Amino acid sequence: MIGFVGIALIFVMVFGGYLAAGGKMGIILKSLPFEFTMIGGAAAGAFVISNDMTAIKHTLKDIGKVFKGPKWQPDDYRDLLCLLFELIRQARQNAVALEEHIETPQDSPIFGRYPRILADREAVELICDTLRSATMNYDDPHQVEEVLEKRMEANLHHALHSSHALQTVADGLPALGIVAAVLGVIKTMGSIDQPPEILGKMIGGALVGTFLGVFLAYGLVGPFSTKVKTVVEEDAHFYQLIREVLVANLYNHSVNICIEVGRQNTPGHHRPSFSDLEEALKEVKQVA
Repeated sequence: MIGFVGIALIFVMVFGGYLAAGGKMGIILKSLPFEFTMIGGAAAGAFVISNDMTAIKHTLKDIGKVFKGPKWQPDDYRDLLCLLFELIRQARQNAVALEEHIETPQDSPIFGRYPRILADREAVELICDTLRSATMNYDDPHQVEEVLEKRMEANLHHALHSSHALQTVADGLPALGIVAAVLGVIKTMGSIDQPPEILGKMIGGALVGTFLGVFLAYGLVGPFSTKVKTVVEEDAHFYQLIREVLVANLYNHSVNICIEVGRQNTPGHHRPSFSDLEEALKEVKQVA
């Protein structure tokens, strides 16, 4: 919702200020379809040239994050801590029984209690792969920690591609606006024998191209890129929490200490209180 509010504010302030200053929308509206076709079409073409089909689909999908916001909410962080608590406790009590949960998580009653987490392939694979590594008797937990760090860096780099692609488009839009404006000037020069009032409108129409390129770059596409980056980095904390808890487990800390490490590493605005988490863990123990 906040994304729509921001877009509305941009349009109201820009065009409202223009009209309040005595500007007329006629020239802009008349030239806008042609200028947008040139600028938007060139930007879309450059975007397609710069990215493969997977990246294009990924970017178009990620634009929705501007309006949806982060995927993981406070309840999801609490559920993740409860899930990790169950799995680590199971590993300490019966490592053999844990195998059925990490080998076929889709059929696991433990994972089944947390459907949102189960539906996220990366989260499930990260949990299962790390717990599987723990059963291989690694002599040095730093080995697993280093592998997890590199894996999450690679995942974050891939997830941020949409933001980089949008920012590249934003960087090019002002120049494309100049291209459209130059074409408008060329058209105007071809009609240099016309009266001043006609030439004025043609020059005004040409300048719409410059305006549109800058407006799209700094008013829409650039902020979209920034928002996508913010949301991606926000969601990355969810996977970092998995790493923190499971690495603490590799160091053979008690189950409660492992979960508290995760709680302390949860972003402040998503962190469950100690008492709330205790209540949730009590319910988990009763179900188990």
